[in-house]
Amino acid sequence: MKQQVAVEALKALAHDTRLATYRLLVRAGPEGLAVGEISDRLKLPAPTLTSHLNVLRHAGLVRDVREGRSIRCRTDYVRMNALLGFLTENCCGSDAAPCAPVCAPQPKRRSSP
Repeated sequence: MKQQVAVEALKALAHDTRLATYRLLVRAGPEGLAVGEISDRLKLPAPTLTSHLNVLRHAGLVRDVREGRSIRCRTDYVRMNALLGFLTENCCGSDAAPCAPVCAPQPKRRSSP
């Protein structure tokens, strides 16, 4: 992931309502949630939620699918994992133990005899 893409994603998540929306969608799993259900669960007016979802869509964190008359939003897990990978790419340098379990320790390489 390029740094500018990560910055856009992090900016999108740097708001209480957008972060709550995103976390709700992550918990919902691959099926996602209908926009109306998100609105009900977070007690947000539809126009407010739409605005926040548009920011998350623009950052590539959320995708949606039209299902008849409703729209179902889903987390883009590939983008989410790319962002997490970018953030932890050089986690703790060569000693990943303090970062566990976020960064899995790298196996130590044996030197050739």
